[in-house]
Amino acid sequence: MQLTIDREYLIKTLSDLIRINSINPQLVPEGAGEAEIAAYIAGALRRLNLEVMTHEPEPGRVSVVGKLKGKGRGRSLMLNGHVDTVGVAGMREAFAAAIRNGRMYGRGTYDMKGSIAACMTAVKALVDANVSLGGDLLLAAVADEEYFSLGAVEVIKHHRVDGAIVTEATEMNLCRAHKGFIWLGVETLGRAAHGSRFDEGIDANMRMGRFLAELDKLEKELRSRSTHPLVGPPSLHAALINGGAGLSTYAASCKLKIERRTIPGETEAQVVSEIKAIIDRLSAADPTFKATVSAFCTRDPFEVAADAAIARAVEQAATNVRGTPPQHIGQTYWMDSALLANAGVETVVIGPIGAGAHADEEWVDLQSLVDLAEILAQAAIAYCR
Repeated sequence: MQLTIDREYLIKTLSDLIRINSINPQLVPEGAGEAEIAAYIAGALRRLNLEVMTHEPEPGRVSVVGKLKGKGRGRSLMLNGHVDTVGVAGMREAFAAAIRNGRMYGRGTYDMKGSIAACMTAVKALVDANVSLGGDLLLAAVADEEYFSLGAVEVIKHHRVDGAIVTEATEMNLCRAHKGFIWLGVETLGRAAHGSRFDEGIDANMRMGRFLAELDKLEKELRSRSTHPLVGPPSLHAALINGGAGLSTYAASCKLKIERRTIPGETEAQVVSEIKAIIDRLSAADPTFKATVSAFCTRDPFEVAADAAIARAVEQAATNVRGTPPQHIGQTYWMDSALLANAGVETVVIGPIGAGAHADEEWVDLQSLVDLAEILAQAAIAYCR
């Protein structure tokens, strides 16, 4: 079967996407959100004769799902990417979609409107070739990945699929794992008193200092553990701290926020218990040491086996298109792929070559997007049979 990747369509589509402001308003208050870009994508998918659905869990935070119906007897597949971006402060070519030396420049070219354009071009190639898939092929362009993944969470509620390809940038490598993260709050408790009354005051800030010294030991111990073969060791850092009410007052409370990066196999319960063990040791050594710990946001790590059907389909397609098998890698940052995997969807990640995610200059290699589109189309044929 001969698939034709419409390079001009891809470049025109990506140019249009880049010129639409879809800055996440949770990151930049004046950000436009995803309504306009979602309307553009919905219209483009309708012109390809896809069934189109939109989801808006909060006003202006719109995700689009297009469905290319299959025969009903094969596996279903989702091509997934996000349409929100970070801010553009400091950028000279944020919305220009300028092309130089085979690269397109602008906010979202790499992270990740380029991948959305490649997904749309892959679907167009299948439609143009009149390919009849065994199962349904869905294209999900989701909102809010850069903040809290409202879009992916909502889409997963409404659309059940067997497999998914998340098209975050991977330099055309096959990403089979990434780290998760847990945000934790620790509060040490003291007793407020006038600064002259050492006999009455208990300094919560000083007690947080003891805790931080032990946390530093845990941080070093985490990085010395056996590493995951794709994502490396777990880690943590003390991100934010606040304590005390005045210079002449013993601090009654000190609050610390910790980010703990997790590797596949680690759980929230395990992470909280490690912090609780520090508190218990310090409390045993000094009855005036009182502290609490709680997790307030958890995003699980992700991993898929090398022999999973979706991994095999994408690996073979990438080998066909690029001539050599893709390298299997892991990423240290979190992606929506973990949400799909937690919903029971076998998932892999593959995306284009480029640079500058969240930076002042961002670009994507256009030929890698053409290759990506062909890989996605071939993988869909193989997986959905």
